[in-house]
Amino acid sequence: MKGSELDLFLSIGYFRMQQEVFTCQYIVFNDTLCPVHWLRLALANVTFGPKQSRLFRINEPFSVTVKPFVLTQEVEALYALYKRSVDFDAPLSVEFWLLNGALKSGFDTYAIEVRDGSRLIAVGIFDNGETSIAGIMNFYHPDYRKQSLGKYLMLLKINHARSQQKRYYYPGYLVSYYPKFDYKLFPCEAATEVFDENTGRWVPFSWETVDAMATFKLEQQ
Repeated sequence: MKGSELDLFLSIGYFRMQQEVFTCQYIVFNDTLCPVHWLRLALANVTFGPKQSRLFRINEPFSVTVKPFVLTQEVEALYALYKRSVDFDAPLSVEFWLLNGALKSGFDTYAIEVRDGSRLIAVGIFDNGETSIAGIMNFYHPDYRKQSLGKYLMLLKINHARSQQKRYYYPGYLVSYYPKFDYKLFPCEAATEVFDENTGRWVPFSWETVDAMATFKLEQQ
């Protein structure tokens, strides 16, 4: 799924999982039904403030490369270190999350690699559409946790997408009553839009809007 076909599915609230696309409206956390809200950033409206500029500054010593994604032992080894360091359920491996045994990918996938000298310290994986990109994975070496490399990779994806004249960056979803996904608002909340499944439209993000959508979804149950 590439080009305008990927753009279309992203625009109606679908996202990649392995070699398919899916959507959902809820997840269950601690036996509580939590509404899901799909997000995108309108890239023309993105502006970086002091917090974002600080990440560019503190990570300036590292080298950054954007290239077509190739699954390597180096990438899997870095992900394994990352997975052991986090306190949430993460995919088994990069191969599992992207391919799940498939020999060839149906997506046009790229990687942003961040290196400290020759040492690979962070990888951000995204799928490339005609007018948009979808952020699929971000992971980093736990020794560099203070560098906020996960958020830094989001900023790098935005800059790359803008350099390619894309219109939208889709980072995934956030979840009502489950703040672990709220970091997806970090790049630029003012440029973030949320998908309204009831109308099929993207609307400017606000917590008031999201709370109203969550209430509506729960009332439908």
